[in-house]
Amino acid sequence: MSDSHSALFVVSEEGYWAEECIEPLTTLDAAGVDVTVATPSGSPPVVDERSLDPEVVGEETVAEFREIHETDERLQNPEPLAAVDAADYDAVVFPGGHGTEWDINQDVHAREALRTAVAGDDGVALVVCHAVGILGFTRTDDGGYLVDGRDVTGFPNEWEEGIVDEFDRIDGRKLPYWVEDEVVAAGGNFDAELDSDTSVTVDGDLVTARGPGSSAAAAETLLAELGVELPA
Repeated sequence: MSDSHSALFVVSEEGYWAEECIEPLTTLDAAGVDVTVATPSGSPPVVDERSLDPEVVGEETVAEFREIHETDERLQNPEPLAAVDAADYDAVVFPGGHGTEWDINQDVHAREALRTAVAGDDGVALVVCHAVGILGFTRTDDGGYLVDGRDVTGFPNEWEEGIVDEFDRIDGRKLPYWVEDEVVAAGGNFDAELDSDTSVTVDGDLVTARGPGSSAAAAETLLAELGVELPA
């Protein structure tokens, strides 16, 4: 077994949450993990502008995230999702953002990548925030839901209530479903640990993270699952 590890990032073209992609990306880079980025069509992912609010994350962080978004070769020239095989990677990472509800979570190749990472003998998956909604659509080979009976965290209904309008819209765009509802309907044991500052849950080869603020802890948990140490 070689010492080097590889990870596949499956990123939304409809709006990824900056921190939830860039925090794990830079953390894995620092640990020497070889990262490949894929999007559904192979076009560059779009960053959700709401995740680059200086009043929330600070001017410095916004500048850093925006620069990485605009200059990182992997984000600028991603692979088409159908062209990559999750079995070739030690880990598959699904950053969140509302955008995942419009492209990643129902995508057959994204679901296949998740199933390969979680249900196979090798591999581990990290699913963050709204991307956890993919668990409402991913089945195992025997037709059951992959999440059935598993402990997971993810973007909670309680947070969504403060974001969408009375008709489930964000900036006029209809949100097709709420993450927590779909995961619970598919048999997942959903607990977003709302009393805790961060929420990262590990169940077998499935690592889930609640949302913004849990990305760094999630990336460190993923490295621990891979047996990779962060440089001191």
